[in-house]
Amino acid sequence: MERYASIERKTNETQISLSLDIDGEGQSKLETGVPFLSHMLDLFTKHGQFNLNVDAKGDIEVDDHHTTEDIGICIGLALREALGDKRGIKRYGNAFVPMDEALAQVVVDLSNRPHLEMRAEFPNSKVGTFDTELVHEFLWKLALEARMNLHVIVHYGQNTHHMIEAVFKALGRALDEATTIDPRIKGVPSTKGML
Repeated sequence: MERYASIERKTNETQISLSLDIDGEGQSKLETGVPFLSHMLDLFTKHGQFNLNVDAKGDIEVDDHHTTEDIGICIGLALREALGDKRGIKRYGNAFVPMDEALAQVVVDLSNRPHLEMRAEFPNSKVGTFDTELVHEFLWKLALEARMNLHVIVHYGQNTHHMIEAVFKALGRALDEATTIDPRIKGVPSTKGML
């Protein structure tokens, strides 16, 4: 069973071509135009054992907002499409990831009930040229379009880069767990009979 999706999205602000293979090898090819986001997506891919290709062109001369947000939308759409009816998946995933002095936790439920709960206070408003408020924008659009319940907690940290890096690694690991096929699960893991 191939769990793969390809998404094309074109607006007046961005043009994105993206593919996601859930059962990959942690390989990525990322042309986002937003270097810090590319770095975070590379970590997400490696730790989630996904294959992710992104070719994005956006109005980064304005700022990184539209490109970051729309890539979150596209990854969410691809994840939802690739999972199909979600038969046999574990559904829930939880990961703690330390990065030097920072500790992040991400918990996901692939429930078809989109929600983001984020508890993180970053010491700095920027990492390089990247606005740290865009982490929330990316995660919210990802959760919305993937239709997943996503909880992100940065328990502590001092270095903003380390804190965000821990979040993206934990996100990959939590999603890897949630998307894993468990042969004991017959149908979908819900008493409703559907997700």
